[in-house]
Amino acid sequence: MKLSVIIPCYNEEQTVAEIIKRVRATELASEIVVVDDGSTDGTRDILDGIDPGDDLKIVLHEKNQGKGAAVRTGFQTATGEIFLIQDADLEYDPRDYPVLVKPIEEGISKVVYGSRFLGGPRKAMFFWNMIANRTLTLVTNILYDAILSDMETCYKVFRAEVVKEIPLRSRRFDFEPEVTAKILKRGYRIYEVPISYNGREWDEGKKISWKDGVIALWTLFRYRFRD
Repeated sequence: MKLSVIIPCYNEEQTVAEIIKRVRATELASEIVVVDDGSTDGTRDILDGIDPGDDLKIVLHEKNQGKGAAVRTGFQTATGEIFLIQDADLEYDPRDYPVLVKPIEEGISKVVYGSRFLGGPRKAMFFWNMIANRTLTLVTNILYDAILSDMETCYKVFRAEVVKEIPLRSRRFDFEPEVTAKILKRGYRIYEVPISYNGREWDEGKKISWKDGVIALWTLFRYRFRD
């Protein structure tokens, strides 16, 4: 099955070339779609210097619109049968791709999430980030009758037809709760697998904040009662 890796990217000049290199090294991605979301550092110059090969597509947003908007552009551009979301930093390791795509290839599930809380190797998180992740996941489970361990994970993998049929509106980090809510409301059961995690520090460019947590919480309640 053709795998499209979708990489939303904003001001990641230090890591974007390396993450593309690592994705290619897996030899699993038939297509890599990088969506530069209006970067203002040297990210675009880095992307211009990367060998496009036959697998790399680069889409440019003229203005920063947010991760959700970049992922949606990636969905519209990708042509594979499986979509996998990969952040442009180095927190998530493409060497986990085999375990992420296997349940879809074997027909076990149409949606797979890579969980940072199922025993895989990981760099210690900040305590309050962990609490926020656990809280949002707990609220997801209560509202949508699920048993997820990591709703906020970057590693979300879908059969393409699943997300193509879902109207997605979120523009920022509220993409994570929106897509999860709508998948669960449509009766899809999410299959989780353990992944590794190497969280970066705030001075290394981590972008999510407590405000995004509040918005995520509101998004979960909002889509419980409307589509």
